Amino acid sequence: MEMNNQLKSYAIIALMSSGVTLGAYSLFNIGNSSGFSDAPSAFTTSVSNQNVPGNPGEFTYAAEKTTPAVVHIKTKMEVRQRQQFSSPFDDFFGFGDPFGGGRRQQQQPQEASGSGVIISADGYIVTNNHVVADASEVTVILNDKREYKAKVISTDPSSDLAVIQIKETNLPFLTFGDSDALRVGEWVLAVGNPFNLESTVTAGIVSAKGRQNIIDRDSPDVNPLESFIQTDAAVNPGNSGGALVNLKGELIGINTAIYSRTGQFAGYSFAVPVSIVKKVSGDLIKYGNVQRGFLGVQISEVNAKLADEKDLKTNTGVYVGGFSENSAAKDAGIKINDVIVKIDGIETKSSAKLMEIVSRKRPGEAIQVTVNRDGATKEFKVTLKNKDGNTEIVKGDNSPESAKSEFLGAKFASLTPAEMKKFGVSSGVKIAEVLPDGRLEMYGLAKGSVITKINDKVINSPKEAVEALESRKGRIKLEGVDVDGSRFIYVL
Repeated sequence: MEMNNQLKSYAIIALMSSGVTLGAYSLFNIGNSSGFSDAPSAFTTSVSNQNVPGNPGEFTYAAEKTTPAVVHIKTKMEVRQRQQFSSPFDDFFGFGDPFGGGRRQQQQPQEASGSGVIISADGYIVTNNHVVADASEVTVILNDKREYKAKVISTDPSSDLAVIQIKETNLPFLTFGDSDALRVGEWVLAVGNPFNLESTVTAGIVSAKGRQNIIDRDSPDVNPLESFIQTDAAVNPGNSGGALVNLKGELIGINTAIYSRTGQFAGYSFAVPVSIVKKVSGDLIKYGNVQRGFLGVQISEVNAKLADEKDLKTNTGVYVGGFSENSAAKDAGIKINDVIVKIDGIETKSSAKLMEIVSRKRPGEAIQVTVNRDGATKEFKVTLKNKDGNTEIVKGDNSPESAKSEFLGAKFASLTPAEMKKFGVSSGVKIAEVLPDGRLEMYGLAKGSVITKINDKVINSPKEAVEALESRKGRIKLEGVDVDGSRFIYVL
């Protein structure tokens, strides 16, 4: 879309999940020492019972309510390029200048832009991951032309969502609507702030829900969660990250993808439903990552052919073909050849719907799964697990417990129990990010490696690692385990 590179592929396997945000008191733990303010936000405010002035198809109320809360986002990215230059040393030795004169790394700045939606009075903004991914600088321009530098709170490539924040108060924000209640044929508005031209508003209807296979899957590292709202409201480059709203002016989706070979609007546009947006944004703000649970089953959508092959007693639902290790569904009593027909009372006629419902839950939360087993209906209470096979919260690389070392040029994150087991350590910190041109990059230590000791002191947290580096006197000794499992000792 508006990025110079193609939109990356984003996905999430059918059974990964992250739970619905029920309200600010449970989400943000308002009133404790979690660090979140009690500013009004989409998590605490609702206008669902408000009567909408005007007649059906009257868009002015929703447009006037929405446009102040939609912002323009500009980003800069530093792309390093290594260029080869001729050198007189080539003629004598055949290997170029030994002092590096024959090769130079040049920083090639690139710019991109998009839109975002303010969701709290104190400056939290939801946008697309592909709008701010890899940005070295993010600038937000409000609808009234005020301009701010923004901090990227965290991103989630799997849902193509991100949260950024500006330092301001009393900002206009949108409230969350109900994307479950959205009906095909209902009028909606797409609101963006492209190219800093003030907000643009286009109208259309919901033409489909639960759309999949919209984004090219060119990244092997990310499995996208795709359960898009499809509309015929025009969404052009620069509108990514903008708001899809109903006629009450409630946020029902974040505009994300255009189904077009040219990148220009060609009849259909797509938005991440707000049921996913509010869960993902809440997790990114509170935990620094998305808390995804696993149902732990291999699924496929039931059709007439599958029903005949497996002798199923229903032609609709989601077929259970197998289980992952430590499967929550298997532990609860679900079996292969069961057909999941409902989750928490909501029909799951497609894999996309199942994915969307489960994606609203966190590890440790329970869901009610209804299956058709040989023509009989059975109910199971399933407690979702995390990727490590337990129900604990998974700490993110951008969580409050992460820390950055300018001296090493690296960002540290806490180790999960599974990572400790994998590397055979009982303490240490994970290298969550290696910064360009830093000491760790120079020594070749890769992202994902583990540092267990600094100057012979055992390290138990990112904070301890940074403190040990900041209090250094003389040289630094690092001990740990590389990503390939080999032990290392570096003296810097």
